Amino acid sequence: TDRKKFHTAPVGQVFRLRPFHVLVATGGGYAGYRKYEDYKLEQLEKRGVEVPVKLASEWEVALYKSVPTRLLSRAWGRLNQVELPTWLRKPVYSLYIWTFGVNMKEAAVEDLHHYRNLSEFFRRKLKPQVRPVCCLHSVISPSDGKILNFGQVKNCEVEQVKGVTYSLESFLGPRICTEELHFTPAPPGNSFQQQLVTKEGNELYHCVIYLAPGDYHCFHSPTDWRVSHRRHFPGSLMSVNPGVARWIKELFCHNERVVLTGDWKHGFFSLTAVGATNVGSIRIYFDQDLHTNSPCYSKGSYNDFSFISNNNKEGIPMRKGEHLGEFNLGSTIVLIFEAPKDFKFHLKAGQKIRFGEALGSL
Repeated sequence: TDRKKFHTAPVGQVFRLRPFHVLVATGGGYAGYRKYEDYKLEQLEKRGVEVPVKLASEWEVALYKSVPTRLLSRAWGRLNQVELPTWLRKPVYSLYIWTFGVNMKEAAVEDLHHYRNLSEFFRRKLKPQVRPVCCLHSVISPSDGKILNFGQVKNCEVEQVKGVTYSLESFLGPRICTEELHFTPAPPGNSFQQQLVTKEGNELYHCVIYLAPGDYHCFHSPTDWRVSHRRHFPGSLMSVNPGVARWIKELFCHNERVVLTGDWKHGFFSLTAVGATNVGSIRIYFDQDLHTNSPCYSKGSYNDFSFISNNNKEGIPMRKGEHLGEFNLGSTIVLIFEAPKDFKFHLKAGQKIRFGEALGSL
């Protein structure tokens, strides 16, 4: 008679709730497991041990995609906008600085109490003298980060890390209208890669730069060029750290990204900002119509915007080193451009690089 009575919900109600919870818990747990595996791979690489490529299966990718990363990223973005009490700012920012190795001596404002919320801290500006722009080389790094891969584009495939590729056409999408280009395009019968190369004797090159959470979050123009077109691909927001990039083929084609295309003195030039987990916002300073990480989107869709108009025949001119945009947290920049065959990169895969330093030159 002293036993407590237990009440249970109807069986139907339990089964309506359980699948979503199990899906989120399983996907989140698996994502955590992958993070641990990535950490072990990084330790092996530091010791000079060559790690064989092991790609994810379709069910593993589907399971990872089941984690509501877009929802979590929007929630993270909202949290970043919350103004912190003055007494709490230094402890919170100090923890972040210690965790990700942020160098606050480079910040234009070193006083942590100045930053009202996490968003302002992430988007902090640097002192002008700490990132001198290299004038001797034609292409500079648009951001701080780590060089994942670089080189010539071959067979319409681009390497995201060594041994793992993605389709050039899937990444950039269909060719834009030729009326927006300031050069003569290649004949339509050629491959997608050949159609992007506009001058005989030129080649197509690529460079992938990964921005860690502790890096400077703004990105700049890598050269003197004109931006004529923007293409926005809504998509997943999976992590883009080197471990995941080594694991998921065509990761950059799955994720949300903003592709800016145009031309420089040697022909075609493009810069793509790739979104990632907790990067709920990609901002392009001259594009006020761009809105990323929207709650609803059609799978596989994209939207285009042209900067060429009756009043503006030249597009958006960008000078080397000029402010171009920003992330809310670390992510990835991909450069794909045309250049003569004697173009050379001054890089090593895996090296750290800072905005303003040379990527390559003729």
